[in-house]
Amino acid sequence: MQIIKQTLLSVAVLAACVACAPANKLDTATSAVTLTAADANEFLEQYASEMEKIETPAAHASWAYATYINFDTGKVNAYFNEQTSVLSARYAVAAAKFNDIEVGADTRRQLELLKASLEIAPPADPAKAERLAAIGSQMTSIYGAGEYCREDGTCLSLVQMSAEMATSRDPELLQEYWQGWREISKPMKDVYAEQVLIANEGAKELGFVNTSELWRAKYDMPAAEFPKELDRLWGQVKPFYAALQCHVRAELSEHYGEETVPLDQPIPAHLLGNMWAQSWGNIYDIVKPEQEMNVPDVTKAMADQGYDEIRMVKEAEAFFSSLGFTSLPETFWERSMFQKPPGRDVQCHASAWNIDSKEDLRIKMCIQITGEEFNVIHHELGHNYYQRAYKDLPILYRGSANSGFHEAIGDTIALSMTPTYLKGLGLIDDIPDASNDIGMLLKVALDKIAFIPFGLMVDQWRWQVLAGDITPDKYNELWWELRETYQGVAAPVSRDADAFDPGAKYHVPANVSYTRYFLAHILQFQFHKALCDIAGSEEPLHRCSIVGSKEAGTALNDMLEMGKSQPWQEAMQTMTGGRDMDASTIEAYFAPLKVWLDEQNADRQCGW
Repeated sequence: MQIIKQTLLSVAVLAACVACAPANKLDTATSAVTLTAADANEFLEQYASEMEKIETPAAHASWAYATYINFDTGKVNAYFNEQTSVLSARYAVAAAKFNDIEVGADTRRQLELLKASLEIAPPADPAKAERLAAIGSQMTSIYGAGEYCREDGTCLSLVQMSAEMATSRDPELLQEYWQGWREISKPMKDVYAEQVLIANEGAKELGFVNTSELWRAKYDMPAAEFPKELDRLWGQVKPFYAALQCHVRAELSEHYGEETVPLDQPIPAHLLGNMWAQSWGNIYDIVKPEQEMNVPDVTKAMADQGYDEIRMVKEAEAFFSSLGFTSLPETFWERSMFQKPPGRDVQCHASAWNIDSKEDLRIKMCIQITGEEFNVIHHELGHNYYQRAYKDLPILYRGSANSGFHEAIGDTIALSMTPTYLKGLGLIDDIPDASNDIGMLLKVALDKIAFIPFGLMVDQWRWQVLAGDITPDKYNELWWELRETYQGVAAPVSRDADAFDPGAKYHVPANVSYTRYFLAHILQFQFHKALCDIAGSEEPLHRCSIVGSKEAGTALNDMLEMGKSQPWQEAMQTMTGGRDMDASTIEAYFAPLKVWLDEQNADRQCGW
């Protein structure tokens, strides 16, 4: 888990390169002192020294708060968050002082990574930096406290409404909750627009044209070219997504009636089983194949065999051991949280941690004995093994090759949890024949493929807004234009110009980039195919499991060990043999489902 959280805090001074150069070398761009390559190297050494001193205690504080939420752990965690954020921001701003200094390639890469580590860059003006911090706090507080109160005075949280939207088939109730949640984001609109103006000043001080360029500059390619690269990848996926959207719309129309779901219009967003219509797995019961499916019941098998949380994690560890990875340290078993401890509040959301950036690996989960949770455990351990692989690199290189790699690795491992793997564990007796693949692939597609255009458009919207190209009165209009263009999904009711529907998605007010999730959903299939090829699998791609392949494990580890020390294209080539991201493997993985969808859609009007 990355502990250095980039929050919007006041930064009034620049970091001084102590011992290597006088502080005034970093004071202002007009300083008479000339900086050198040696100064840059010593500046990076000082950054590493200071950050490593605080990262581990900050990680311990964050872990303590996540696993024992109370007033004191909250205060300590907030303190360390502030300290690491301020320190990180100071050094990121100071790194811009070396923009025009000739340095070695490795030094330049570290300086650029440091500058781009911020999501929202505070200006040097203390008053503006303080205001930027206040805006960030205000928006996240609005979101965190958000709830919808009905006319009878009953108030519902996002969690409660999301649970209802996953299972309810009452379109009026679904629309009520959908509209109700979007009331909480209206107050964010004006302050979000103010944040854009202030943050763009900070981005310019770092050497970027605006915050949009800062965000797009994180991917080892020209910032102007990166959106084109994403649209290229989307172009590879779109035909399959269009077939999926067509089938889902037709089945929803049959279920709710054509007045509610017209067959020539985008799908109303409130009917897809998710508050944001970003994944559609919750409506599988409406769109599933008519024929009966022989779906393995992993949850029942684990219950019958007496699985507990530890055994589930041990089996997941054994998967990695079969690839040649070293077993997890004993401290992993002593310090991880596998269950919700009685009598205290915790964050149950699954996450993977490396507390000391060395061997103090942990996962945090409130594990349920289910097949779905078994999948999640494999995913989280994928993060842990990635963290361990790059632990010996310089601090700025300890991370994902690009923002999508970390999530993609966990998902890649989960793709190997096929019936073949489950049979090897004794969780199923027989491998279902190919006639069952359609149902399984449709379930996967409703979650993973349905997500891809949403994962793309969130930052497509944000990049235009952060560039200052879109005025606040057009924020919501652009949001729904992009949702209709990419997803074929529309708001169920007309939206006012003063609405701020983007703010109803956590990542927008929290300033968390969303492109990582789009990339992860592309990369996991590309990585899976590469590892299956290396493992010599002769199974169809959706039935391949790399379990037991030392060759695949070696190839995977070689890429993981690179962290972000090289451009992501180099890491890609290490494992896949090519330097480009490629979404065509999605077509190969879902080939049987695409044939089935085309058959279902033969007499339907597709498109939107």
